[in-house]
Amino acid sequence: MMTEKKILLVDDEEDILQFLRYNLEKEDFKVEIATNGNQALEVLKNFIPQIILLDIMMPDMDGVEVCKRVRTIEQQNETLICFLTARSDSFTQINALDSGGDDFISKPIKPKVLLSRINALLRRHPDNKKEPVVAIKTFGDLVIDYDQYEISIKGERIGLAKKEFELLKLLTTKPGKVYERRLILSTVWGTDVLVGDRTIDVHVRKLREKIGSQYIKTVKGVGYKFEF
Repeated sequence: MMTEKKILLVDDEEDILQFLRYNLEKEDFKVEIATNGNQALEVLKNFIPQIILLDIMMPDMDGVEVCKRVRTIEQQNETLICFLTARSDSFTQINALDSGGDDFISKPIKPKVLLSRINALLRRHPDNKKEPVVAIKTFGDLVIDYDQYEISIKGERIGLAKKEFELLKLLTTKPGKVYERRLILSTVWGTDVLVGDRTIDVHVRKLREKIGSQYIKTVKGVGYKFEF
């Protein structure tokens, strides 16, 4: 579940911004505002909202262009975009959705309709579909504290290097699931670091030496899985 509801309002009409802000802040939203597309993109450098409420018709850069640019920002890839439009023609609506939008609200805006649509969008946000993170998990004699980057076996703490812990964390996310080598490399080492398959094997060997060989199983030609 989301602990904070965040929304960015983008419209070139100040009275609409204040109207929207008032109604959303009453519902405990953290609200940021922008009066044009360029300002919105600046705000998004330091603010990751669940929803952007975006006017289509704005000078200099319209809402469709803003939407296209937002969709290229990696940290905003889960942000939902809802367009505001005074135009009801299907071409405008289709063009808005095709640019990467998720929904639209027609002007003039009615507060109850606004909140209903925003809450419906929030239910679609990935944050509401993620399983809650469990900080500590126990697998037989093995206890993993994900927040503290610590593990223990039968109460005895075992020291792991950072990448060893991240590899173990990935494998224990879903016990029994086979993780392919390429997924392990991209998740633990990232796509910008050049490492080979041998790197994974070395880290698996070190993990087995520290926690025991019974937990991490090799799936030949594919990758590894965690079992207990």
